[in-house]
Parts: sequence; C-alpha cells; structure tokens
Amino acid sequence: MMILRSSPASPFGRKVQIAVALLGLKDEVEFVAADTNDASDALRQQNPLGKIPTLILESGKAIFDSRVIVDYLDSLAGGGRVVPEGPARLDALILQALADGIMDACLLQVYERRFRDPDKLSESWLGVQAGKVERALAALETETPTLPPTPHVGVIALACALGYLDLRFEGRWRAAHPNLVNFLDTFAGRVPAFEDTRVKS
Repeated sequence: MMILRSSPASPFGRKVQIAVALLGLKDEVEFVAADTNDASDALRQQNPLGKIPTLILESGKAIFDSRVIVDYLDSLAGGGRVVPEGPARLDALILQALADGIMDACLLQVYERRFRDPDKLSESWLGVQAGKVERALAALETETPTLPPTPHVGVIALACALGYLDLRFEGRWRAAHPNLVNFLDTFAGRVPAFEDTRVKS
C-alpha cells in the first residue's frame, strides 16, 4: 500500500486526498500524519525537503510535491482523469498553478504569524502575500471556472484554496466573491471527499 505523509490541515495534502478519492484509489493509499517541525519524524528521511505532502510507494520511492503526486496517481488510474489530456490540459494546469499560488501565499501569512515574535512581524511581507491572494480571487471572481463532469486538478486545487481561506482566515473572502462561493458550494455538493477531508477547527 502507498503511504501519504501529510497533515490534516494542509491544503496541498487535501488536494491529493480528494484526487485519491476521485480516482478510486482510497484502498491503495494510507494517510499517515507528518509533523514537519519534528526532527525525529521520518518525513525528513523520506523527503529531503521535509515537506508535505509526500507519497511513499511500496518500493520506498518518495514522490513530491502535490502536483507530481496527483499526476502520478492519475497515470496509475489510467490517465486523463483528474489531469486532462488534449486542449483542456493547459487550462486545468494554469488554474492549478493559480490556486496553488493562493495556498502558498496563505501559508506564508500563517507561518509569519505562527513562528515570528509578535513584535517582529513584517506587516509589509504580510501585505505582499495578502495582495497575491486578493488579486487571484478578483481574477477568479470575474472568470469563475466551471465545474467539469469529472473535476480536474485545477478545480480541485481551487476548492482546497478556498477551503483553506475558510479554515485559517475565517472565510472573509466570501463577502466579496459570490461567484466563488457558488463554485465552492457546487464543488462540495458534487465531491463528497471535500467534506470528508475538511478540518473542523
């Protein structure tokens, strides 16, 4: 059985878990929590970067990051499932990159507040990261993706990004982005794994 090293709150790990469910691979992947701050966690031997998510194959080979993992799992399930082939591929990958960028910027804000002494917080740095999120959300609100019959990696990543904004930023994005709220509600209704992977607090 393959092992997914991640954290329940990781939006990138959540992306992989949703892909696993959509690809029908839940019986082939075991979730094992990882602590990226714990030097004794085997994660640092499994992945030299010590980052999550990391997928450990039965052979012991480690695959990272989330984009590579999802691409590998898609190929394992026959290909062209959550990573489209043909003309739809580029748009799905661009949307994934944008959503991943939102998650990166959100995580950098969380880490700045979590690990920096309050009197040493860089408000300018926080502002730069918040600006990335705001611009991306504005663009997506104007051109909100449609949900394809089989959700692809782009819409999966976007749902995870919005879910992380709900988790760590109290859902403040919702008031100014009704189209994205509707997108997320539709995604959650169509993809049970989204609720199944939601961290409650």
